[in-house]
Amino acid sequence: MLEPAAATTPVRIAERIAVHSDSRPARFVSAATLLLVAGWLVLLVAHSGYLRHPDFDEILWPLTVLFCVGFIARGIFLGRPVTYGHAAWAGVAVVTALGANVLQFERAGEALVVAAGLILMWPKSARPQPEALAQVSALIDKTSDDPLAVFAMHSLKSYYFNADRSAAIAYRTRAGFAVVGGDPIGDESRFPALVRDFAAMCRSHGWRVAVLGCSEHALPLWTDSRTVGHHLRAVAVGRDVVVDVQAFDLVGRKYRNLRQGVQRTRNAGITTEVVDERALDGALRAELQQVMELSHGGRYERGFSMLLDGALLGRYPGIRLIIARDNLGVVQGFHRYVTSGGGTDVSLDVPWRRPGSPNGIDERLTVDMICRTRSEGARRLSLAFAAFPEIFAEKDRTRPQQVCYSAIHMLDPLIALESLYRYLRKFHALGERRYVLVQMSTLPLVAFALLSLEFMPRLRVNVARGPAA
Repeated sequence: MLEPAAATTPVRIAERIAVHSDSRPARFVSAATLLLVAGWLVLLVAHSGYLRHPDFDEILWPLTVLFCVGFIARGIFLGRPVTYGHAAWAGVAVVTALGANVLQFERAGEALVVAAGLILMWPKSARPQPEALAQVSALIDKTSDDPLAVFAMHSLKSYYFNADRSAAIAYRTRAGFAVVGGDPIGDESRFPALVRDFAAMCRSHGWRVAVLGCSEHALPLWTDSRTVGHHLRAVAVGRDVVVDVQAFDLVGRKYRNLRQGVQRTRNAGITTEVVDERALDGALRAELQQVMELSHGGRYERGFSMLLDGALLGRYPGIRLIIARDNLGVVQGFHRYVTSGGGTDVSLDVPWRRPGSPNGIDERLTVDMICRTRSEGARRLSLAFAAFPEIFAEKDRTRPQQVCYSAIHMLDPLIALESLYRYLRKFHALGERRYVLVQMSTLPLVAFALLSLEFMPRLRVNVARGPAA
């Protein structure tokens, strides 16, 4: 079992806050200084004959000071605290700038002065909290009817708990944003107060809030600007794909393609088995590792809001694998599933296939897992997330839809969203919409934060080291 997290995590000296900038006096002083420097620059340009005889060197130092003060003022207005680490590095930049000027490297020195202002107000990052995974796992077990709840477990995520630790929010920080993945987990009655306190914590750190994968019923938690501190715009990005396990069957014309895929694997002699990830022996783990590495992108981990990490390491409780073997006993593919809601909800993490494996492997694994979970009393099985299904389903796309369609296919080297949609629609199980909530005035920066969190690759840990203790 995972061990409970400590109540507090020691903070390194470099991460300790030296100055809280979120105050009216600090904002007033920064605004006044910025206006003063800007006025200095305007007067210099107006009275030095610069417009008649431009000389960039004459205004370079005022411009340097203006940019430096501008970065500091921006950080103050965003409420970013100054840490001892940032202050130290900013000091190093200023001292180096002085040395560069002494050595006649004026341009380098001025660039370092600007960098000092940027470094001083650089956004503070939240530390990952893998030690909290035991508590997070317990809250997930109490959360039902939320296909993304299980993905709150991640060794790189940070967590914000309410006072009695009956509810939590999973998030990561990037580029000055606290990006929340999915909905809160735990006691739903505590969610409004939890979100309010989380937003206040973010303001105290100078983070702006963004939400990736918010469900329809959780939208009211985030759309009140008085709670969050700024207005968040909800943009629909897709739908959950959730199979009603107890009602699912393969009867009818609409399941024809699905039946054919399953039957092809049976004709090819494919068999399946379900195993606990923590019960894998060394030989099976090595074979699954081989399949994973041969799969597209299998040597790297990606994902934030809808993927776990640590495949085959036995890091998390309740993870099961369904494995497909050919008639020679060779593994041809496997899926990774995780449960929540005390076993009522099962969610697919990632599927892997050996190149050249028979067609229909994924369909067979999914259908067999549905049958298995039905016998165990599960109510719902979440396959994945169907991004932008309306765009893919539309044959006569409008011009804006065609632009979006082309932009989506730019992500094909990372994730083939249309191919995923074509597979998921075979199950006729499109469910609740999911949204991204962002502050539109920060769109370029928040888009960078979201895309880098979801798609930036991380080298996968070699499972030869064995499962987590």
